[in-house]
Amino acid sequence: MPTAIPHAGNLKHAINTRQLTMIGIGGVIGAGLFVGSGNAIAAAGPGIVLAYLFTGLVVILVMRMLAELATASPETGSFSSYAARELGPWAGLSVGWVYSYHWCVTVAFEAVAGGAIAGQLMPTVPAWAFALLFLSVLTGVNLAAVSSFARFEFWFALVKVAAIVVFIGIGIAAICGAFPHYPAPGTTNLLGRGGLLPNGFTPLLAASLTVFFSYFGTELVTIAAGEAADPVEAVRASMRSVAGRILIFYVGSMLVVVTLLPWDSAEITESPYTAVLDLLNIPGARTIMNLIVLTAVLSCLNSGLYSASRMLFSLARRGEGPRPLGRTTRSGVPTAGVLAAATAGFLAVAANYFLPTGAVFSFLLSSSGAVAVVVYLYICATYVAGRRNGAAVESAAPTVRMWGASYLPYLVLLTLLGIVAGMVFGSGTRTPLALTLVVTCLAVAAGVLHQRRAGRNVVVAPVDQPRTPEDQSPSAA
Repeated sequence: MPTAIPHAGNLKHAINTRQLTMIGIGGVIGAGLFVGSGNAIAAAGPGIVLAYLFTGLVVILVMRMLAELATASPETGSFSSYAARELGPWAGLSVGWVYSYHWCVTVAFEAVAGGAIAGQLMPTVPAWAFALLFLSVLTGVNLAAVSSFARFEFWFALVKVAAIVVFIGIGIAAICGAFPHYPAPGTTNLLGRGGLLPNGFTPLLAASLTVFFSYFGTELVTIAAGEAADPVEAVRASMRSVAGRILIFYVGSMLVVVTLLPWDSAEITESPYTAVLDLLNIPGARTIMNLIVLTAVLSCLNSGLYSASRMLFSLARRGEGPRPLGRTTRSGVPTAGVLAAATAGFLAVAANYFLPTGAVFSFLLSSSGAVAVVVYLYICATYVAGRRNGAAVESAAPTVRMWGASYLPYLVLLTLLGIVAGMVFGSGTRTPLALTLVVTCLAVAAGVLHQRRAGRNVVVAPVDQPRTPEDQSPSAA
């Protein structure tokens, strides 16, 4: 007879709708938009706007599929839980561990990046000390309670949204000639320096990795839904507006940058947003942008600790990870999961103390570069399988429906596979793709082995609801 995996304690439904909605809005604005976009522009030229637009449309469709799954069954494990249900435990285990790996690496990267930015603002303090401070504080925030994470992330998101809206407003005014010392550029920077694609089409494909990495995090709202007071409504509201947010925040701001600045200017690779504000003689532009980027980095660090810990929690509850990761405190926090994610960051801080910052950045980015594409492939495959299976998606009557459900998911799946195939031939994408595929293959192998060993002795059940009366008692924690 099947036996459920025993566990202790449960998550708390302590994130209100306002917080979850803002987390969803701000989650699409990552540090990659402010930091990584400069190199992408320098490589692809003004045509980078097309890369952001095309990739954004793909992400919108993937998130629409995930929204349908999430509103039908809000769970902390999100796409990992759905993959386990529709494709088999091997799929849930593999995508869950790959995703956790990505966020653990991201926590490490953002800790080092945050320290570097703060070090520029206060050169007398070593960067590693700032990194250690940021990581320690946000680890404490995540260990306290989920409401602490939600409050911090709400304000981080509010700062990011306000900053990008103000930047776009200033940019539009400059394009229209509202600044007396800066004449309207027209299409000079867009078309007058070699056209939209001065280096050809190939760099656009290479830039897709940076773009995918920038968009990654949009799915966070479906993971946080497992601890929301009204998860269905919050996911529905957030995911329905994801298209507008991507088009405005990413495509809109990129269009402003490449219209106002020559794509081959030296300043654009360092920080395109700072370069635009400097061009327009905005007082304190560099300091302002450094503070905004630092906010985005800390937001990503905070989200990374949360996402990794909740995914590890979900995996452990399904018997696909070490059992201690599935235990919670009296306040509903999976302490072991938070500490596991934070450990990667502390190791990176230690490495940053002994190694050049560039070496640490290069390794961390390469080791998780293409995970976003892999996760999106899993979501597409899960959705397609769910519609074929019928029960999970249709009977639950989700409040968000995928457009063109009979054909668009297949088109997106083929597009993602095409992007992966194209990365094989790109010199800048081959190594990250290879490292990501190695991690993915190891995770799939572990998932298949787990499924064969477990057979039918493990029950895959929602992790956010208690299964026994003992689970509801404080002593279980």
